Amino acid sequence: MTHALQLKNLRKSFGKTEIIRGVDLAVQPGERVAVIGPNGAGKSTLFNLISGRFAPSSGEIWLGQHRIDGKKPYEINRMGLSRSFQITNIFPKLSVFENLRCGVLWSLGYRYTFLKFLANLTDANARAEELMRMIHLEHKHDVLAVNLTYAEQRALEIGVTIAGGAGVVLLDEPTAGMSRSETAHFIDLIREVTVGKTLLTVEHDMGVVFGLADKIAVVVYGEVLAFDTPEAVRANPRVQEAYLGSHVAESQAAGH
Repeated sequence: MTHALQLKNLRKSFGKTEIIRGVDLAVQPGERVAVIGPNGAGKSTLFNLISGRFAPSSGEIWLGQHRIDGKKPYEINRMGLSRSFQITNIFPKLSVFENLRCGVLWSLGYRYTFLKFLANLTDANARAEELMRMIHLEHKHDVLAVNLTYAEQRALEIGVTIAGGAGVVLLDEPTAGMSRSETAHFIDLIREVTVGKTLLTVEHDMGVVFGLADKIAVVVYGEVLAFDTPEAVRANPRVQEAYLGSHVAESQAAGH
């Protein structure tokens, strides 16, 4: 079986400092994988390597049957991988509908053309309407993105992220800054919009991790310490010592 995403002995150094130290990871089509680890473990760097923001120092990245390490982000996106960011990344002065329509244009075959009126692109408009319903923002059709609540802006970014039809989706801390009720709603939303897709998400909220992921990759000091089901990861003594134990201790100290 061809993996949806595979990393082979991936390494990244900045000067003499090695941040990613020989990561091997194979994600199956349709799997939901949470990437966890302490601050400074290399999680964001790993996402930046996969999505093309950084080029690896060595190693390989495969998207399906295609090797993508060293390619530009837009090239990787057009090959079927899309990502969101820790900081919401949308067009604030465009409406919800217009944001989503921008996201679908390239995948529907509309390249750099100024000869078509967007209002006449019935397929793009229909797809944008469908995405709006999926992220439950149809009642905010004409609202400018800047005027949405924080949780609504994050939902819109998810919609834009999946708008191009990418089969592999990377979400970087999608629930950061949300209340418990918003987080619970967002877990359901992520499940709904990633049906049939392969998902990798960086997440610090362990409730989200154990409620969403099929597998968990634990990254510590630039290496994958464990990659297994949530139950196996939770029971892994090395993981407990390196990460989960300290997380539990922090939660107990905070009274959670």
